[in-house]
Amino acid sequence: MKNLQKNMIIRFALAVVMLASMILLAIPNQAKAAEDEIGITAKAAILIDADSGKILYSKNAEKSLGIASMTKMMTEYILLDQIEAGKVKWDQKYKVSEYAYKISQDRALSNVPLRADGEYTIRELYDAMAIYSANAATIAIAETVAGSEKAFLKLMNKKAKEIGLKNYTFLNSTGLNNEQLQGMQPAGSPSTGENQMPASSVARLAYHLLKSHPDVLKTSSIARKTFREGTDDAIKMDNWNFMLKGLVFEYEGVDGLKTGTTDFAGHCFTGTVKRGDTRFISVVMGAVDSKGNGSYKARFDATKKMYDYGFGQFTTEKLVDKNATFKGNETIAVKNGKEESVKIAAKDEFSMMVKTAEADGYKVKVVLDKKSIEAPAKKGTVVGHLELKNSEGKNYGFIDGSSKELQLVTTEAAEEKGWFTKLFSSIGGFFSGLWNKIF
Repeated sequence: MKNLQKNMIIRFALAVVMLASMILLAIPNQAKAAEDEIGITAKAAILIDADSGKILYSKNAEKSLGIASMTKMMTEYILLDQIEAGKVKWDQKYKVSEYAYKISQDRALSNVPLRADGEYTIRELYDAMAIYSANAATIAIAETVAGSEKAFLKLMNKKAKEIGLKNYTFLNSTGLNNEQLQGMQPAGSPSTGENQMPASSVARLAYHLLKSHPDVLKTSSIARKTFREGTDDAIKMDNWNFMLKGLVFEYEGVDGLKTGTTDFAGHCFTGTVKRGDTRFISVVMGAVDSKGNGSYKARFDATKKMYDYGFGQFTTEKLVDKNATFKGNETIAVKNGKEESVKIAAKDEFSMMVKTAEADGYKVKVVLDKKSIEAPAKKGTVVGHLELKNSEGKNYGFIDGSSKELQLVTTEAAEEKGWFTKLFSSIGGFFSGLWNKIF
């Protein structure tokens, strides 16, 4: 009898242990599934609608990580600003500095070799940077724009602040590790270390770059070009963006933007793709395959997953009509007006990219700045805003902020009472107050 009881206790204990083990084994799988709905194997990733900046997918996008040669998007941005302002010309000549020359001779890096006594146009250097990620050409552009790479860093930080980047660190103009710069890194910059920022800031940089200089895609979409074609210095430049048309991981509509690879950052890629009227911007950082190995293929596989997800599950829907009115908030009270209230409505139509399956889940909330307005007030006076709330799915907000403000305005003027009417209103108010005090 004692042995039977003992066996039952042992069996019960084993069952409890097995059950606990099964629960513990299940928890990591659930956490993993919750962490990444589309199976992106990378340190961080983000996908946004390039038109509105709506974030469609995000994974660890606020953690600052190495960005490698995606840095060159900032160098491109600053150069294109300077070109637009007329401060730098495309046909302007650059005389090679000792710094740019020595870096250009390091073929372990992505480079087009420059002659020590050579002269190169800014257009040549820009093409080498944008297509082939040429590092010495990037340094040459920084020196042309600012006089030195150290001075150029100030422009990078200024632009970053201007467009609202967060948690960024710029040590050089190229994205290389400073230890690869042969002791010639910008003065004051450490001897080792790399540029960093979160995936969300990288996407924001690309978003503003495309808004300010859409022509950047004319160069970033070139799959192959020859540097100094027809000369003894001719060198074939294959774009490192293998998703471009005609390249090994071709994906329909891809036309940019910038790859990046270092030991510290891993395999990174900021991509752009357009089909019809829809354009996406994607960022993947530290991409690995299913075995945990980083590779060029891994970053393009991750990007493809995001693009398939974007084109397959999202659509642009009109969520608010222009002049739309909302039940319970059709009017706003008017002080000292000929009329006690005026009509209010949505100022503009609002469309947004949403998950097709969740489009019907969006509801509009009216937020008034105050309960009334003071007459006189013009037609179109802003009285509040509209907030869109989704009852389903996750709302990541917008790359430039958590939401887009939709203004609520008056649809007619609020005219002021005449002086005579005001006088009698005042008298009436006085006697009404007096009457209330007496009685």
